[in-house]
Amino acid sequence: MSKPPRLYVDAPLRADAAVPLAAEQSHYLLSVMRRGDGDPVLVFNGRDGEWQGEIRRTGKRTAEIDLADKRRDQAQPPDVHYCFAPIKRARLDFIAQKATELGASLLQPVLTRFTVAERVKTERLRANAVEAAEQCGVLWVPDVAEPVSLEKLLADRDPARTLIFCDEAAPVADPIAALNAVAPGPLAVLIGPEGGFSEEERAILLRSTNTVAISLGPRVMRADTAGVAALTLVQAVLGDWR
Repeated sequence: MSKPPRLYVDAPLRADAAVPLAAEQSHYLLSVMRRGDGDPVLVFNGRDGEWQGEIRRTGKRTAEIDLADKRRDQAQPPDVHYCFAPIKRARLDFIAQKATELGASLLQPVLTRFTVAERVKTERLRANAVEAAEQCGVLWVPDVAEPVSLEKLLADRDPARTLIFCDEAAPVADPIAALNAVAPGPLAVLIGPEGGFSEEERAILLRSTNTVAISLGPRVMRADTAGVAALTLVQAVLGDWR
């Protein structure tokens, strides 16, 4: 049999506990994955580590997990917030998935002057983040915040959290050199919309306390690609890839 399915649950996890499953999770295990009584499953909740258990059917279409052994202790995510201007739905799904895989602890939609897709379904972002966490082996699911304007994001942010934003005209062309100058501490990565930040927004960002502009090289990237590139750089230089 292939490796055990892996599920995110909200219930406490401890030895010999029985973890109830939502209807869609039971359907996934019993009908999609075609697993049955006694088959192994891995579960995590973002608090109690990762546990292995066995499926126990409680009805024709329902099941729960009988926990046995803890496989991994809980790890905390890097303190990196991923802030992004919403884009079209399918690519927004991609953003939620990849930001989760790259270790973001918070997904924060940000409305800017040139943002096109202003309607954001945070429950869909959350579902994509959960699915990505289940598949890639991380032990947490990032929080998903309601959309805010760029002005509110800047007004409410903790000045101790370094804000790193992507800027084609960044004063330091080498993004690694720019990030090497950042002091250790909590971080936020900000990606603008397809049309970029307005000149006024860029000026406000450059004047903001503890804000760093980084370049992503000579090629123009789509917003979703830029997000992956920026998070990769940040995790490699300042995050948990070191």
